[in-house]
This record gives sequence, structure tokens and C-alpha cells, in this order.
Amino acid sequence: MEIKLSELEKYLEIEIPAGSENIKISGVAPVDTAGKTDITFITGEKFLKKLENSNAAAVLIPKGFVPPDNIIPLYVDDPFYSYIKVLEYFSPRRSADIASGMSPLSFIDESAELGKDVSIAPFVFIGEGVIIGDNTTIGAGTAVLKGSSIGSGCLIYPNVSIIDRTSIGNNVIIHAGVVIGSDGFGFYPYKNTIVKVPQIGRVEIGDNVELQANTCIDRAVMGVTMIEAGVKLDNLVHVGHNVRIGTNTVLAGQVGIAGSVMIGKGVQAGGQAGFAEHIKVGDRAGIAGQAGVTKDVPPGIIVSGYPAKEHMKAIKEEIHIRNLPDLKMRVKELEKRINELENKE
Repeated sequence: MEIKLSELEKYLEIEIPAGSENIKISGVAPVDTAGKTDITFITGEKFLKKLENSNAAAVLIPKGFVPPDNIIPLYVDDPFYSYIKVLEYFSPRRSADIASGMSPLSFIDESAELGKDVSIAPFVFIGEGVIIGDNTTIGAGTAVLKGSSIGSGCLIYPNVSIIDRTSIGNNVIIHAGVVIGSDGFGFYPYKNTIVKVPQIGRVEIGDNVELQANTCIDRAVMGVTMIEAGVKLDNLVHVGHNVRIGTNTVLAGQVGIAGSVMIGKGVQAGGQAGFAEHIKVGDRAGIAGQAGVTKDVPPGIIVSGYPAKEHMKAIKEEIHIRNLPDLKMRVKELEKRINELENKE
């Protein structure tokens, strides 16, 4: 792919230096590896030195910064955001690569309702009473079971399982291997056996959610497991039954959430963090990677460690723990000196 800077000028709604309109750009690359037809970006003054040795044709750069003479400056309010937009522009991936049109090798129940310009790949199963909105694409091997609904503009990759009565909003991206609406882990010890607790609830997914590969979201025992608008879940995240995750929350890979946890808006959790059942996490809280959250977290607080506690407190405790061997030696020396003094008496 090759474009002129004048095209990016319109796309990004920026002004480019006079005379650079016909400069051709063929890709996007980091400062260190950018070639003579690449566009790159920097986010702060500390990266200016890297530009001196860069071969990039143009740079997305904060206003007021001056790049080397050989690199065309493209002044923007937020270089990283503009970089994202340029990546989107150059991306070779299209929904048509997942599915284009209606494959005769798919099964669509006669009671299902499909909107305009829906694309369905081979070996997709669409069950009884399913509703699918306009311009939604569904990849090969995906199953959408009885009574589920999918909004408009969704992109569903291959081999996704959407279990019965699941509701998915608009502009949702679901990557390969995701399972939505599987049974929650509900069992009860009775006499000499383990009895399964029927999981008769459902799952609701809001608009603009992205679920990455092999994430699992359990249906509620009763009621709803809710993933609100704008939530982003990384690969291998597990969401237990009756969990509610607030808008624009971001959870990194291998996060595990036990049943009936309430997570607020704008929460961020690092990889492998775990949440015990029936706790509440306040809006805009931060959960460090591998933290074990066993009790409620107030809004806006950053916690880490196991059991998770306020981050600075956790750091201080960790420092004290590291000092324990030296402290033990000092105590032994003091005990020895005390014993020597006592024996002299």
C-alpha cells in the first residue's frame, strides 16, 4: 500500500508542510526501524534524539517540537492516538477476510432474523430465534445458540461459542475461541456426591466491547452476568457467574473473576490478577498484575500483592520482608551479647 501525505492530511485533519503533498508513504514503523517511505511517531522530548538517526519520511510529533531537517513534521495534539489512526488506515485486515456473503455451508434456522449485509462463513450454526443486526460478520465454525441476539457492526472471529439467550450489543469484536454463556462453576456437596446447581441466567454484552482470544464469560445462576459498554478483556480472561464489569474497564490476560464480583467503571487490572467472590471494586481502581483481591477495593485506589492491599503499603511490607534475614542475624547477635553480659554477672 502506498499513499501520498496529502491523503493523510485529510484523514487526520491536520496541516502538512507546503511542498510535501506528494511525498509517498508505504508503511508505519518505530523510530529505530523506520525506512525512507515510513511514517513514525514520538510522544515526548526524550525521543527527539532517536529521530536524529531515523530514516523515517515523516513523524507524528507534538506541537512545538522540531525534528531533524530530513524528516517531515506532522504536528498533532496526541501523537499516539494519531499513530493508532494511521495503523488503522494501513491495516490489511478487513472483515471480508473473515466472511463475505452467506456461505451455503452454514446452517441458519428458519426462525432466525438477519439484518442487512450480514456475512456468515462456512460451518456457522445459527440457532432458533437468533437475531443478528446489520453489517455483522461471523467467522467459520462459530455457534450462536437459541434465543441469542447480536447487534449491528459486530465482528466475530472463527470458532466462537455464543450459548443460548446471550445478548450482544453493537460494534462488538469477539476473537477466536471465546465462549460466552457457558455454565457458571456452581456445585453443592450433598451427602456423598456433588450436585450441579442449574445455571438458568444469561449474559449481556454492551456496545463497543472487545473480547480477545479464549476468554470465557459464564452465565448467571439467576439474573444476568453483565459486561458493560467499552470493556476490553484480554486473552484467557475468565468472568464468573453474576459478575458485573463497568464501562471502559480493561483487564489483562489471565485475569480470573469469581462469582458475583462487582467491578466499577474505568478499572484497570494487570495480568493474572484474581478476584475473590462477592467483592466490590470501585470506579477507576487499579489492580496490579498477579494481585489477589480478597476484599473490597475503594474507588481510585491502586492495590497489589496477596492479599491485595494499597500499593505503597504493599511495597513497604515487601521491603521489610526482604530485610528479615538481616534482622534475624542482628537479633541473634544481640541475644548472644545479652547472654554474655548476663553470664558475667
